[in-house]
Amino acid sequence: MRHVSTFTPDIMLPIALARLLRDGETVFHGVASPLPMIAILLAKRLHAPNLIYLNITGSTDPSPVALPTSTVDPRLLQGTRSLITLTDLFDLSARGKLDTAFLSGVQIDAEGQINMSLIPGPDGDIHRPKVRLPGGAGSACIMPTAKRTILWRTKHDPRTFVERVSFKTSGGRVDRVVTPLCVFRRVEGRLAVESIHPYTSPQEVQAQTGFALGLATDIATTPPPTAEEIAALEAIDPEKVRLIEF
Repeated sequence: MRHVSTFTPDIMLPIALARLLRDGETVFHGVASPLPMIAILLAKRLHAPNLIYLNITGSTDPSPVALPTSTVDPRLLQGTRSLITLTDLFDLSARGKLDTAFLSGVQIDAEGQINMSLIPGPDGDIHRPKVRLPGGAGSACIMPTAKRTILWRTKHDPRTFVERVSFKTSGGRVDRVVTPLCVFRRVEGRLAVESIHPYTSPQEVQAQTGFALGLATDIATTPPPTAEEIAALEAIDPEKVRLIEF
């Protein structure tokens, strides 16, 4: 077993995300989602062989020979059982048939709302934004309708985790948020720390979060990755595609 000091975020994040997935679920990720892609394949290998994997290329349960760096790469169509359009995906979610969706945000606030749209200009002017962000794509459709949303972010600092987003792109059924420092769970409409990763501390997590967490001294530690989990991660991602997000 490795010493906990060697459990870096690029190992912890995909493993922590994979642990949240359940056997038999239908799970979707969209564009710019290497970590969810790896996490879904990891879960299928380790504990959720009957999980149904949908992605933005339109494939269902693909078996790519090698992982692409882009999650819209045609290689994610390899071995697909069938094809699904984006319209089908939105309809599936609206009908309550999408169990879990992976989404992210440039800003994530204390209520689990995300901002992928813009940073307002002076005096809060959204028509002359200070920064234009990539946009929410389908998040406004999926986040309120999927049975649960898991958010992830590879940056954890006070500019990312804010009390309230400066522009609300979407909000909805957020279940967990996984970061390089901790796992949040949404409880009674607000994010609370469920566990902190082995290499950090409650003090660091609070210092890097832009809203009060009220952390207990006995907050749980995220279980360190097991030898089996690390071996599976290396088998799935030998080229370390996951590093592209860091």
